[in-house]
Amino acid sequence: MQKNSKRNNNSRVSDIELNPVDAEKKKESQNNFIELLPPEVTFKIFSQLDIQSLCRASVTCRSWNHTIKNCDFLWKPHCLTVRAVCQREIDDDLESGFSWRVILLRNYQKSKVKHEWLRGRYSNISSPISLPEKIMYPMDADTWGEILEAELER
Repeated sequence: MQKNSKRNNNSRVSDIELNPVDAEKKKESQNNFIELLPPEVTFKIFSQLDIQSLCRASVTCRSWNHTIKNCDFLWKPHCLTVRAVCQREIDDDLESGFSWRVILLRNYQKSKVKHEWLRGRYSNISSPISLPEKIMYPMDADTWGEILEAELER
């Protein structure tokens, strides 16, 4: 009889220990608008974010990450902005069947560096040592050709 009462007491203790966790999950769920709002509203909210904010939101929690990562149309407008600088690269990636998110990841940094080159930021560089290594990005021959043409026009 004492064994049964000990077993019952142990199960009650474990129930009490689980309740705070369940309460925490419930509270977390109430604070997560993704789980509360219809998907269309959630996507509308996320579609208003810029690239940096969208990336930050994707690391907020797992459900946000899952929603943002798997919603290709959230990435498309940002990718089309990058396409203004890297049209050939993005068109090639589209033909290869990459998602908008992957295309953006593949071309974002390259577009920033290429844009700076095309604007003439590095026109007065006299040697490779003068180039800032942190922001440089490997580019293919066609991209360097575009940059060289822009430099020759200056």
